[in-house]
Amino acid sequence: MLSSKRLQFRKMMVSDIEKYHSWRNDLAVMNTTSTSLDLYSLDETRHFVENIILNSTSSKSYIIEESEGNTAIGVTSLINIDSKNRNAECIIDIGEKEFWGKGYGTEALKMLLEYSFLELNLHRVSLRVFSLNKRAIHIYNKLGFIKEGVVRESLYRNGKWHDIIIMGVLKREYLSKQ
Repeated sequence: MLSSKRLQFRKMMVSDIEKYHSWRNDLAVMNTTSTSLDLYSLDETRHFVENIILNSTSSKSYIIEESEGNTAIGVTSLINIDSKNRNAECIIDIGEKEFWGKGYGTEALKMLLEYSFLELNLHRVSLRVFSLNKRAIHIYNKLGFIKEGVVRESLYRNGKWHDIIIMGVLKREYLSKQ
């Protein structure tokens, strides 16, 4: 299990499906991270978790827990893990809104990057972020991510078009910032 001062990661389990389902159907949570704001049935979420998250050979997903009370506050994943080229994409969602704006996302992403670079020996980690998510972009820049590209006007939210920004960080860049 990965841990920091305030957080710990544990593997996602079938017993997490209902909690994950509540985050996946919370439009405030998904507004800045999901291209589709569809609502899902519990069966659809169960199928997604069991078949895509838990049985994937190219991803690793973890529940982010607040250490003091073992409270599940979010989820983080490495997806599209390419062992040959030592690359992966990362995803992070803090689903419990009372934990927003308190540094938990930064702390969790830092843990995931240290695991990626120091344990899995990845060379590069990338992510996609919506241009409207200024707080996340600030965090990613702080942790060493560099803007690598833009998928222009590919997200329609609240009557406006927004870009999806591709960012990446190399192992040596991340380690030099620490």
